[in-house]
Amino acid sequence: MLLVALVCLGLLVLTTVIHYEVLRGLSNVLPGLEIRPRAKLIVVIVAAFVAHVIEIVLYAAAIWILVRFPALGSLGDSARFGFDVSLYFSAETFTSLGYGDVVPGGDLRLLAGAEALNGLLLIGWSASYAYIAMERFWNGGPAVGPER
Repeated sequence: MLLVALVCLGLLVLTTVIHYEVLRGLSNVLPGLEIRPRAKLIVVIVAAFVAHVIEIVLYAAAIWILVRFPALGSLGDSARFGFDVSLYFSAETFTSLGYGDVVPGGDLRLLAGAEALNGLLLIGWSASYAYIAMERFWNGGPAVGPER
C-alpha cells in the first residue's frame, strides 16, 4: 500500500507541474500570437487537451508497471492486459467516466481513486482557464497573463 501511495503522490505532483507549466506557457505565448482573438481559444483548448493526454499517459504507465507486481493489485482480465488496457482505464478514470468494464483490484484501487480526483481538479483548472481566456478574448480585453 505504501508504494502505491507514494506513486499516487508522485503522479499528483508531476501532473500538477505539467499542467501549471502548460497554462503558464499559454499565458506567456498567447499575447504575442498574431492570430484572431477567438482563434487563440482554439490554442487554449488544444494545449489543455494535450496536457491532459500526457497526464493520462503517465497514469497509464504507472498502472502498467504496477500491475506487473501481483501483490500490488490487478487490472481487469490479466489474460488480455496490455498497455492499451492501462491507457483506456486511465482515460476512463481521469475523466471520471467510469464504464466499469475494467476494474482495479488490490492496492491499485487507491491509484484509481487518486487519478479520478486529480483528473477532476485538473479538468476544472483547464475549464476555468478556458473561461477566463474566452471572457478576455471575446470582450476584447487584455490577453490572459500570469498577473494583472
